[in-house]
Amino acid sequence: MVAVPGWKLDMLRGALGGHGEGVDFVDMASLGRNPRRIIPEVLRFAEDHAGHRTRFVGEPMWPGRSAAEVREVARHEALINVAFAGTGTAVLCPYDRAGLDGAVITGALRTHPQVRDRAGSRASPTYAGSAGVEADHTLLPPPPPDATALAFHHRELSGLRSFVADRGASLGLAGERLEDLVLASSEVATNALVHSGAPATLRLWRAADTGAIVCELSHHGHIPDALAGRRPPSPDEVGGRGLWLVNQVCDLVELYSGHWGTIVRLHVLPA
Repeated sequence: MVAVPGWKLDMLRGALGGHGEGVDFVDMASLGRNPRRIIPEVLRFAEDHAGHRTRFVGEPMWPGRSAAEVREVARHEALINVAFAGTGTAVLCPYDRAGLDGAVITGALRTHPQVRDRAGSRASPTYAGSAGVEADHTLLPPPPPDATALAFHHRELSGLRSFVADRGASLGLAGERLEDLVLASSEVATNALVHSGAPATLRLWRAADTGAIVCELSHHGHIPDALAGRRPPSPDEVGGRGLWLVNQVCDLVELYSGHWGTIVRLHVLPA
């Protein structure tokens, strides 16, 4: 399976020629718009080819990504080591060193155990191992001063949905995009109240750099599973679909959780 931004797909097909048979080509600009969708898709690919060695080439980091997207791609790249550890799936992650910021390349060295370039293959000297999987919430910029806030409890989810619908509409969301944000925020709020007995807080604002409407939900609970929402749900699974569903309807999802609590940011772009 090869997933690169769409403008590179024809180039790769042409270079492979007849050797491209048996390769699934995917537009990463679509699949990886929200990086949290990538691992479930590759897990499905591996499951569809159970009993065979599978290879995945994925380029989720390309020039022009927003700061929030860069943070989430780095998180994805660290977690892909966890998701496929001990499996028969090999993963290769191309990086455009000429087009990407030096800080991005430095970050890639922390999340990849092996590096391959014109000089050959070698162990990454700065690979962070399991420490790199921990989400550092201090990297999140604070909400802007004009963000609106709502504290909520178990019995106030209907009011939360109305708040998100009204505020989202005032910020420019409409139709399915507004419905997506209401659905996603409700799912995350429900999950927050399951994991935390304390009141939770919702904040809503428009991102200055992308124009996306951002809905942040924070609480004092802890989600210990670093891959929560990144595994495809099984057909007979009753619970556990909430975060997976949220990843499907949002353009970007950021989730940071530790002993200090949990922060989830949902990004939805106007149509």
